[in-house]
Amino acid sequence: MSKLITSADIKQRQSELSALRYLSGYRPEVVAQIGQLVDSNALGAHFLSRYPRVHDIRTDKALYDMTIELKNTYMRQSDPLAKVIFDEKINVSHHALGLHSYVNRRQGSKVKAKNEIRISSRLKQIPFELLQMVVVHELAHLREKDHNKAFYQLCTFMLPDYHQYEFDMRVWLVAEEVGQSPYA
Repeated sequence: MSKLITSADIKQRQSELSALRYLSGYRPEVVAQIGQLVDSNALGAHFLSRYPRVHDIRTDKALYDMTIELKNTYMRQSDPLAKVIFDEKINVSHHALGLHSYVNRRQGSKVKAKNEIRISSRLKQIPFELLQMVVVHELAHLREKDHNKAFYQLCTFMLPDYHQYEFDMRVWLVAEEVGQSPYA
């Protein structure tokens, strides 16, 4: 006996397929595995088994302190950071979870340039490793503006498991979009 498929079922499936766009650069068998976890409603449980706790960085000051500690450990010679904050306005529709900006400010006859890092406030409720990956990504932009080989080498220098955490962040984005995030 076949199951009657409703328009709600079709919309749900379209949403799930749309969410898999975050994994578009990965091998089809990997994407299929994540798709199976989504279909069986097991993605949240899978994620909790890998990352059972969220970080406790809730304030801009705590985020700044964590970022400066990473910068001082791995990038002491880089330009200073003027600001590191959680930003409510950054979301995935901007294709970003964090932004690095170089801001010019005029002070009288002088022009001062300052580096700023803004992290999406959505990342206040995720595992520490994933937040750290986004911060490392934005710090790497202090030296490398483009996503090239040198950029990713710098990321893996600061965070050896960078690529795994980036993949896991993409899986979390899928879980968020299909309503299976365990950290909501």
